[in-house]
Amino acid sequence: MAYPIRVPSRGDRPPRSLKWRLIPILALAAFALFKYMTAETAVNPETGEVVKVALSPEQEEALGLQSYQQVLSQSEVITEGPEYELVRRVASRLAPATGEGGRGFEWHVSLVRNDQANAFCLPGGKIVVNTGILPIAQTEEGLAAVMGHEMAHATLRHGAQRLLRSDLTNTVMQGVALSVADMSYEQQKTVMGLLGAGAQFGVLLPFSRDHETEADEIGILYMARAGYDPRASVGLWERMAEAGGGQQPPEFMSTHPSHGTRIERLEAFMPRALEEYRKAVGGGPGR
Repeated sequence: MAYPIRVPSRGDRPPRSLKWRLIPILALAAFALFKYMTAETAVNPETGEVVKVALSPEQEEALGLQSYQQVLSQSEVITEGPEYELVRRVASRLAPATGEGGRGFEWHVSLVRNDQANAFCLPGGKIVVNTGILPIAQTEEGLAAVMGHEMAHATLRHGAQRLLRSDLTNTVMQGVALSVADMSYEQQKTVMGLLGAGAQFGVLLPFSRDHETEADEIGILYMARAGYDPRASVGLWERMAEAGGGQQPPEFMSTHPSHGTRIERLEAFMPRALEEYRKAVGGGPGR
């Protein structure tokens, strides 16, 4: 006599015990820890702090060059004129000021016609400046503040640090996903949504804002060492705030500090930058 075999639906399955739910979480957390402990290290050239990164300098530079070539192939590159000469002049002064951080970089700078107020520096020293940032920068010193900030992101290897942090976070998230795999779709969606928001607002965004603050500070050191008055950076961020018309998300939801926070931290760091500036220009009254 044959007996029917009933396959229980997901709703019929008994819920996993806490012990069984913890196993994949702990396993993937241990794997994330292993990846962190065996990751490449880099030394912050300004503070001596040892940081963990996802890529070797050679890997970073190769990716930076690839991205740079792709951007230029899709952009209208300006190769002459006063704006072009300005950008090249600022880059030529800032590059030596990066010191140990920029050692081994092959610095290149390109001005592209783009109305977006933006500039960036890719790993290995490939700088792209949009024409749209020039009206906000206004002066050579203002542009030096913009470019110094972006160059600091590259010399401090912020991209490789963020890549590692994101990879570790995703690894732990996978462990949680496995632990709730027996739940209904709606339950899984709720749990993973809450966890994702927690990781975003509690881990990834604060990490990014810390990098922005560090790039602001190291960027004005580069300015100062190149002979640009670092106090011009405060005016730049005031103009950036005006250009944005106050349209900023709450700071905890943003990858960047608010303009007000940036200005406060720059002013707090300014005495150190001014020391470097006085050394670069030879001191003197009013400096």
